[in-house]
Amino acid sequence: MKLCVHAYIAAAVTTAGVVGGAYTAYRVYRRFQMTRLPQKWKQVGTLKDIYVYPIKSCGGIMLDRAECTILGLRHGWLRDRVLMVTDEKNNFITARAYPELLTVATSVKNSVLTLSHGDMEPLRVNLAEIIELGIPPKMAQVWSVPVPVYDCGWEASEWISRCLDKSAGNFRLAYYAAHKSRELRGSTNKFYKFTKNDTGALPDEVSFNLINEASVEDLNQKLTDSKVSARNFRPNFVLEGAQAFEEDNYKFVKIGENIFEVIKPCTRLDCTEERRSAGNSPRMGLQMALRSGPGGFVSINDHIYCA
Repeated sequence: MKLCVHAYIAAAVTTAGVVGGAYTAYRVYRRFQMTRLPQKWKQVGTLKDIYVYPIKSCGGIMLDRAECTILGLRHGWLRDRVLMVTDEKNNFITARAYPELLTVATSVKNSVLTLSHGDMEPLRVNLAEIIELGIPPKMAQVWSVPVPVYDCGWEASEWISRCLDKSAGNFRLAYYAAHKSRELRGSTNKFYKFTKNDTGALPDEVSFNLINEASVEDLNQKLTDSKVSARNFRPNFVLEGAQAFEEDNYKFVKIGENIFEVIKPCTRLDCTEERRSAGNSPRMGLQMALRSGPGGFVSINDHIYCA
């Protein structure tokens, strides 16, 4: 691991120049120093599936390989949860209130994002053109935290609005307009220790989520009226080969050569701080933050380790 850190620091200096690179390297070094990474690992399974969700609460895309960045998984222009739907007050909305979002399928080719839904005609949004227009970002709200976003235009607004409530423009499609993680909300670290790089672009809390397939199978044995799959929990990573709910004891997870710190369990019922602190919300999955250098790749069938 020391060799990996030193190589990453050296690359930062080479890429950014002597003065700027030295400062970048120092920040990288400090980030690694703040979190003591494990030296011993236990293999617990393999990476079965990788998912990226370009629009918050909309359909996901399955990948064979993806890059790990501070803002989450990336594959070219395809990036995890960098778009969202907002209401007339510029507040984000999710499938909790508008479950129809879950039926919006997404795909990305080059810089063109395509949305599909039922009998509606596909909508195509060129993300590169939105950036190139040079229109200043506006501020939207995610859990009461202001985030800069580009508006994706009236055509996207009309399509999303017709899909959700048959209106002409009650909703907008917004594209995250920053290269760093959004700000932490004030109460975030009341119970869990996030860093300023852990919140990603537009996910609820952190940039990476892992589900243990065995835990989902165990849950299905207790359900009588319906069955669920790992996809119901919208993970980035699906772990295969582990024992059910053993992930509750993981502190760190390594996928290939990428190291993640477990920030908190993923609670699944009520999103209030009070219920999370009391520990009485159902839990399924892990919320994780990247602790190895960004730019590493994960691939299907990578070994997964815990510490």
